[in-house]
Amino acid sequence: MAAAATGSPPEESATPAAPGASPAPASASGRHQLRPVKYDYADSFACTYIVSVVAASIAELATYPLDLTKTRLQIQGEAAAVSALATSRTNAKANMQYRGMVATAFGIAREEGALKLWQGVTPALYRHVVYSGVRICSYDLMRKEFTENGTQALPVWKSALCGVTAGAVAQWLASPADLVKVQIQMEGRRRLMGEPPRVNSAGHAFREIVQRGGVKGLWKGSIPNVQRAALVNLGDLTTYDTIKHLIMHRLQMPDCHTVHVLASVCAGFVAAIMGTPADVVKTRIMNQPTDEKGRGLLYRGSVDCLRQTVSKEGFAALYKGFLPCWIRMAPWSLTFWLSFEQIRKMIGASSY
Repeated sequence: MAAAATGSPPEESATPAAPGASPAPASASGRHQLRPVKYDYADSFACTYIVSVVAASIAELATYPLDLTKTRLQIQGEAAAVSALATSRTNAKANMQYRGMVATAFGIAREEGALKLWQGVTPALYRHVVYSGVRICSYDLMRKEFTENGTQALPVWKSALCGVTAGAVAQWLASPADLVKVQIQMEGRRRLMGEPPRVNSAGHAFREIVQRGGVKGLWKGSIPNVQRAALVNLGDLTTYDTIKHLIMHRLQMPDCHTVHVLASVCAGFVAAIMGTPADVVKTRIMNQPTDEKGRGLLYRGSVDCLRQTVSKEGFAALYKGFLPCWIRMAPWSLTFWLSFEQIRKMIGASSY
């Protein structure tokens, strides 16, 4: 009678008949109904692309003065060649002082103004809209093709193949913005040397390049550019992916900030070692003066630039600017990967 009066005990007596059976499926089904919609969006190609661009922009703004310093250091060795081409500027070599990284950075701030340390940052951000989005997304797509779910650790050779391919494709597409960035970075130094400015803004640089060499001129120096990007991403993407999974599995650590910091520091160091020689060649080719047809006046190509640099300045010249390059790549890689992983975590995406 008491059971019939209340009505609830029969339901409670039915529940213990299968202890833990009914609540678990209900809870699990509720979760599975909500998660796919959230995770499908957060892990989508478009969302990954946007997050990578945002993270790269944060890293670029934070470390851009080091990139400008590195570029100025790499161009210093061209003073003799420039003065030989333009005999009327015999004082160019005297004005171009060989300075270290710290002295160059303080010299730019003192002689040109502190804000000039961010000269050329606009086309650099434009570049990352293409470069970072393409490289991260293409690497992720290729990694998923090699694994079942894209979260397993790839063999080193497969990861290297994905990194090289992703970097090369991304940089080729972003080469015009990179060319504009390098030319703008050097304008402050040209003015101090008493030379007339070549460009006044990113738009002006773009128009001048097209006017001199046509649309094809936007890809001047693209070969060493692509070579450098392939090597840098071989060091960055491959090292980060490999070291991250190695630390997590060997040390039994969770996917946390400590793992991201260790992996990104290693990635920045390896990327600097792999990419500095190609970066020196790329910068010199892209910065060299051109004739009315857009042909370079100093180098015939990347191989010729490599040969002249080694023969005139020694093999060590290929690693000119290595310290600022590494000092920039380490915090850039650290800032990028921490921002990238944190933003993905905030929107509910899976670990990269």
